[in-house]
Amino acid sequence: MFIITLTYLKPAEEIDKLLAAHREYLREQYANGMFLMSGRQVPRTGGVILATADSRADIEAVIELDPFNEAGAASYTITEFVPTMAVDSLSAFKQA
Repeated sequence: MFIITLTYLKPAEEIDKLLAAHREYLREQYANGMFLMSGRQVPRTGGVILATADSRADIEAVIELDPFNEAGAASYTITEFVPTMAVDSLSAFKQA
């Protein structure tokens, strides 16, 4: 399981211009089962994505496809963790 934290590197006006393409990218990752939850930070300095993948390399590869990344509009921090407790609706992601 991974937490991907995005930090915007460009002004909000430039982020807003990329937002439609970024959301389409997110929809594609939800459809392929990699992304589980996402949203913007408060205050709006970036975003957070909860993801599942077989490896960190898989996460790094999919980040390369993000329009924010392609435009140099965001930096990314990847935190891998092993979920050992979860609400019932997310229990399928727990590990012993």
